[in-house]
Amino acid sequence: MTAGRLTPRARTLRHTSGLAEERVWSRLRAGAVDGWKVRRQHPVGRFVVDFACIPLRLVIEIDGGVHGRDDVVLNDHLRQQEIEALGWTVVRFTNEQALAEPQQIDAAIRAQARALGL
Repeated sequence: MTAGRLTPRARTLRHTSGLAEERVWSRLRAGAVDGWKVRRQHPVGRFVVDFACIPLRLVIEIDGGVHGRDDVVLNDHLRQQEIEALGWTVVRFTNEQALAEPQQIDAAIRAQARALGL
């Protein structure tokens, strides 16, 4: 599926995001972490990811409770492998982590920038 075909889905997801995603977005929008711009519900390959920092090729996923189910864990793993095969790094946080320790997300962005020498 091309990015253009995923755009309507991405728009829908932007309007139906949960509390944790909304809080993360309010924290990351407009380059709030060291100027790194992040996009919300952005197409990467054939998937729509929660957050993507294109210059860092970093995907940030915020996982709700359903992501603990065995079938969803397997699907997440396969999805992550496919995204990483495209040259992206994927980091995952639970809703609880995103709400209680949002600075971990900032740290992940900074760590990726350091790893790339930027």
